[in-house]
Amino acid sequence: MTQPSIDPVEFIAAVQPLLERQDVQGLQTLLKTQYGHDRIKAILTSDHSDARKVAALALGLIGGRCCVDELSKQLRDPDPVVNQMAEHALWSIWFRCGTKEANHELCLGTKAINRRELDRAIEHFSRAIEIDPTFAEAYNQRAIAKHLSERFSECIEDCRAAVERMPCHFGAWAGMGHCHAHEGRLHEALKSYERALAINPHLDGVQQVVAELRAQLDPQ
Repeated sequence: MTQPSIDPVEFIAAVQPLLERQDVQGLQTLLKTQYGHDRIKAILTSDHSDARKVAALALGLIGGRCCVDELSKQLRDPDPVVNQMAEHALWSIWFRCGTKEANHELCLGTKAINRRELDRAIEHFSRAIEIDPTFAEAYNQRAIAKHLSERFSECIEDCRAAVERMPCHFGAWAGMGHCHAHEGRLHEALKSYERALAINPHLDGVQQVVAELRAQLDPQ
């Protein structure tokens, strides 16, 4: 049975007190029990920009893989805050898209990267992939560790594996571009960067690199 749609103004009114109190646990409980990600996802197409912002934030807290396509569309929303909230929500969802055990290994791997223990990080990400071969973010994070280790060819392989599993992963597309650029394959780098920008046009650093590559490859 189709659930009734959510009134955007009422949704904001219900969520706002919890946001003001920074009650994350209470907010998650409210969103899961009273709304659910399918109904919240529908608000992303609302004409009410504040409701779209709150919906993107909410999906960052409780959304799953089924929300990724709709959130990726909001990266091109005319409201820049909606863009930012959608980008944050996508990263949040990507990081929890694996099984419980794979998510745990991913968390350990990111902590190892922060400590610059790159080999250990790669071990954790590889375990996450063994546990859940569909886990796109495990490939992307392993690619980051390999990029920091200057293992650029291996990094590209992991970026490709990430976008095969999550085609809208602009981070993996950009990472692929960085590696191609490091190895002097400027045309391939440009194509990868352009794919990233087609998904998320607000990647300022990538925009600048693309402009420089285009000028270098076609001075006219």
